[in-house]
Amino acid sequence: MSQRHTLQVFEQYQKARLTFVQSVADLATRPQNIETLQNAGVMALLRPLLLDVVPSVQQTAALALGRLANYSDHLAESVVRGDILPQLVYSLAEQNRFYKKAAAFVLRAVAKHSPQLAQSVIDCGALDALVVCLEEFDPSVKEAATWALGYIARHNAELSQHVVDAGSVPLLVLCLQEPEIALKRVAASALSDIAKHSPELAQTVVDAGAIAHLAQMILNPDAQLKRQIFSALSQIAKHSVDLAEMVVEAEIFPAAFACLNDSDEYVKKNCATLIREIVKHTPELAQMIVNAGGVAAVVDYVASTRGNVRLPGIMMLGYTAAHTESLAMAVIVSKGINQLSVALNEETEDHILAATAWALGQIGRHTPEHAKAVAVANVLPKLLQLYMRTDLSEDLQTKSKKALKNILQKCNYLPVLEPLLHEASPNILKHVVAQFSKVLPHDPKARRLFVTSGGLKKIQEIKTEEGSPLAEYINTINSCFPEEVVKYYSPGYADELLERVENHGHRA
Repeated sequence: MSQRHTLQVFEQYQKARLTFVQSVADLATRPQNIETLQNAGVMALLRPLLLDVVPSVQQTAALALGRLANYSDHLAESVVRGDILPQLVYSLAEQNRFYKKAAAFVLRAVAKHSPQLAQSVIDCGALDALVVCLEEFDPSVKEAATWALGYIARHNAELSQHVVDAGSVPLLVLCLQEPEIALKRVAASALSDIAKHSPELAQTVVDAGAIAHLAQMILNPDAQLKRQIFSALSQIAKHSVDLAEMVVEAEIFPAAFACLNDSDEYVKKNCATLIREIVKHTPELAQMIVNAGGVAAVVDYVASTRGNVRLPGIMMLGYTAAHTESLAMAVIVSKGINQLSVALNEETEDHILAATAWALGQIGRHTPEHAKAVAVANVLPKLLQLYMRTDLSEDLQTKSKKALKNILQKCNYLPVLEPLLHEASPNILKHVVAQFSKVLPHDPKARRLFVTSGGLKKIQEIKTEEGSPLAEYINTINSCFPEEVVKYYSPGYADELLERVENHGHRA
């Protein structure tokens, strides 16, 4: 065999290997091919090609494995069982930038499925190798390594702590400062995934100087970057007063309120979530947001959104109102009740309705003035309906009942309470009757109206147990009226009168 012929054979073999890995990588992009590839034993065929002498064969073999592992946890487990991960980790330190990207992609594809698979990636020594990749010159290698670290960290606090202990956080903050938008996005996402688990992990992110760099980019034109920025700031702010104050001190308000009108749904939602996570902590933080124009901005946001995007705005109004009378009044003045009332009638999902009911209860629970503002928006019948419907979630029924009680216990405005006398269930009815028993003894005009509107008649029809709170309230109301008037409206009195008429005739 001539030397030339030998070279041709080698070239054909090399070409065949490259064609094979390219074909597998291409086939693996389409879900309908995955099972066939798996049944053909393609994992075992790809493994030796990771050590091929030809770099393009190595890289494409890794890419094919990554696509397969990305598809399902079952295939990702096959990668782990096939002892492929240590090989990839070794190559991360040795090979060129193209291979490093492909190897990091495989690690990310395995780690994303479950904490157990992410732990397998850690156990093979991947963290140190990935952190070294964050110091590479090539931004695409940094991006691939950052993706992998974020996917490991997102599962739980323990895995996130491993990512931190490997020294990743300062380097991720440096990645935020790189000019490439794609790298900024994944760095912000990874920092968000680290910070979300605990105050201690969030503090680590803050200590590396992340807040200032995140805050500088809140008005960046790239929507995907802004999504991650607001997510990361939310995950930091949610844990404690101190962390929320650090986010506020970065002076992102009122500029950030503009993002509540962003064309991207996730930017809007994440911005509203950040505001919610800040106001929930203390009256002082809520007041700061109010002073910056935050309540009016969030009310407009609630008016212009629907469904789960609307939810953080609804909760923000509830948290703000819960703190103090004056903060609740700020929500009222900004027309917050109107928009919550609209949401209560528009939304269909139980958890959103539950949050809306809760928010209305937080506004109305402070004083008679607050309760009246909620009641005149005609939300009480709707809350009663949600509480009494048995086909809704227990959480929605509980929150509707609590909101009703909160508002009713402060509401002295009788015209909005009277319809409830005819509709309420016994355990809500006692709160309605209690309010009449407080107001009627001191208000002659209200007493007259109570008779002409049929309220007094309805009160006489309520069945009570002797000595119960409801019976006491009814006795208090009845004592406000002449005995003959009460008697006149009592059930059976008309029959009694007729009987007396008949008897009177007999006596005559």
